[in-house]
Amino acid sequence: MVSDVATGLDYLVSRHGGSAAAFLRRIAERHKALGFGALAANRQKLSRRKAGTVPDRYTQLAIADLTGVSRSDVLDLGWPGWLALAVPTHPPASRRSTPTAPTVSGRAGGSVERRRFLITAAAGSMASALAPPPAARAATGRRVGDSLAALHEQRLTVLRHLDDRIGSGHVYNAAVQEFDMITDTLRTASCSDATGRRLLAAAADAQRAAGWTAYDSGHSERAEDHFADAAEDALAAGDPEVLANTLAFWAIKCYSTGDPRAAVSLVEAASTYATATGSARMSAMLHARACRAHARAGDPRASDRAANAALDAYRNAIPLDEDLPSLYWVNIGEIHQLLGSSALNLGDPARALHHFQQAGTAAAEAYNGDAFPRGAAIYCARQAEAYLALRDLDHAVGAAQQAVERLGGVTSARGSATLADLRSKLVEHRAVPEVRQFLELTA
Repeated sequence: MVSDVATGLDYLVSRHGGSAAAFLRRIAERHKALGFGALAANRQKLSRRKAGTVPDRYTQLAIADLTGVSRSDVLDLGWPGWLALAVPTHPPASRRSTPTAPTVSGRAGGSVERRRFLITAAAGSMASALAPPPAARAATGRRVGDSLAALHEQRLTVLRHLDDRIGSGHVYNAAVQEFDMITDTLRTASCSDATGRRLLAAAADAQRAAGWTAYDSGHSERAEDHFADAAEDALAAGDPEVLANTLAFWAIKCYSTGDPRAAVSLVEAASTYATATGSARMSAMLHARACRAHARAGDPRASDRAANAALDAYRNAIPLDEDLPSLYWVNIGEIHQLLGSSALNLGDPARALHHFQQAGTAAAEAYNGDAFPRGAAIYCARQAEAYLALRDLDHAVGAAQQAVERLGGVTSARGSATLADLRSKLVEHRAVPEVRQFLELTA
């Protein structure tokens, strides 16, 4: 085995570096780009790996990223099994199945677009798609129960709120590490089928969080991979809540990056899975997402139908503290913010402002900007854009100032890009003293 590793590493050095020093520098660059921090490009490390030393997981992921091997194969096959996939002269190693729980991310293979198609197509036969996985065979290893799954679920709840408050910059790494911890348990411990499905659903939610924070940090392609992995794991776990929520967040990424039709497909699939949750709030949120997707596609009729469906569904929602935990952020204020954003996309700034104002005056369910500063900043920027379209520069500048104040201290490439876009639109009116002062203060 050691000789096989040495041969494989020699091939990778020649294929991806030309020299040991160049190869190690490229690995260090990938390691840093993936958010894992600095890595010393020490030639002795390569010699030790050839001699049988196992590199840490993050180094393995950096090597895999450089050589075109998927993260799932690294996690499933382990070292040095996955190296065979990077060296074409070696036959692929056989996958190791999870001993007493569903296999993490079985992966449909192929491009993200193909995986997305297969995931949405599965909604056509939801009963079979969400059927519990077959009982796993017995295995050795420590026995874990629902208490461990509960701990991971609690940690994921905390990650959601941290993302809301401080932005995606640091939360991405935490989500990836949470996924790693869960998958380690799934591969090495024994548990009941029910606990295994619960852990797998937690792994899917960690991948969803990684996908969302990758997108919010400006890494759209990486986000796609995480979302696809999350959806496949949620399907394998038979968890409709995690699956519907994953597809909804994936849809945001799609309609925000020029692919609204894919977003519509994702939301339609999510709505099918949402029926299994029994949550009217989930349905309302998904209708609002459909409204956004149709608006981005330039279809006002479909967008209006989805907007009305969102408001109708929300009337049947149970109290927020009794609903699904993943929907903690969805109230009528949030729904109006989404509908207002859609109206703005469709070139109706007056209707957009009506919804934005409704979001802030919805009695006990008004949008909570203090709890969601990044979201509040983005919505304030959209209000400013609506006022600007109506030539109301005083209110436009006021909303823009609120957006800047809200985003302060929050790391979000998406939020920063929204403010930069707003500033570029205000530049056209810099002859107005209030606008000029705002531009100077935020330069």
